[in-house]
Amino acid sequence: MQKQLENYTDYLAVEKGLSSNTLDSYRRDLNKFILFLQKQKISHPGLVDREVLNNFLVFLKKEGFATSTISRCTASIRSFFNFLLQEEIIKENPAMELVSPKIEKKLPRVLTTAEVNQLLSQPQNAENNGLRDKAMLELLYASGIRVSELVSLDISDFDPHVGFLRCRGKGMKERIVPIGSLAINHVSEYLDRSRAKLLRKNGEPALFVNHHGSRMTRQGFWKILKKYARKANISGDITPHTLRHSFATHLLENGADLRSVQEMLGHSDISTTQIYTQITRRKIREVYDKTHPRA
Repeated sequence: MQKQLENYTDYLAVEKGLSSNTLDSYRRDLNKFILFLQKQKISHPGLVDREVLNNFLVFLKKEGFATSTISRCTASIRSFFNFLLQEEIIKENPAMELVSPKIEKKLPRVLTTAEVNQLLSQPQNAENNGLRDKAMLELLYASGIRVSELVSLDISDFDPHVGFLRCRGKGMKERIVPIGSLAINHVSEYLDRSRAKLLRKNGEPALFVNHHGSRMTRQGFWKILKKYARKANISGDITPHTLRHSFATHLLENGADLRSVQEMLGHSDISTTQIYTQITRRKIREVYDKTHPRA
């Protein structure tokens, strides 16, 4: 079995071109499975049937593994047995109809409008870093773009006269996103008063630069956000994606249609955007329960 696992991972690396991290995930999952088979005195994949596979999934659950881990193991086993069938090591695939456990989707953390206002009011320094930080926070909430898209912005992507932002999302797919007057004003002020003082070299196209005068990084912005979240006394974990989630949820709460929000977020599938409707429904329920006299 271990030899077949080595052949399988070689196949994934050479034929599929998977990354080393992905290969390591497959190895970890399948090593768990092979160790389980060894304890069951099963030495050949041809002896594995649906009952053995289901017993393995039950074993993982009893051991306390997360549903996401069990689901990933199921997918790894299914793929492994497909390979064995292809190589004619086995005559039929017992994992063909193996069902992955359903992963419960967790609703993302969303800030209230009061929390957003408190966060965005934190950059107080009217010079250089403060103007830049204020511009980045305002722009991220105003546009709902990803942090990777934020730090990838060039000066040419920002047009204050038109009121739109050009950004490049996943797969370098370009989209145009509207931005409000407050964000436009703060970014313009940063460009007029701060950016040139932060630069160390001419010709840097990045819209937002760090204290070295180079393009701001995701890690750099993450630290900036964490700092202002602490100052704003916002409890819980705050990430750049929290502002993206808040952007989408607040739009829907105020009457925006789902398709428009999908376009602004750059989601290829509207089902990805629909998670925000669950958040708004939950909030409506909470308001009802708190305010209706016979709730």
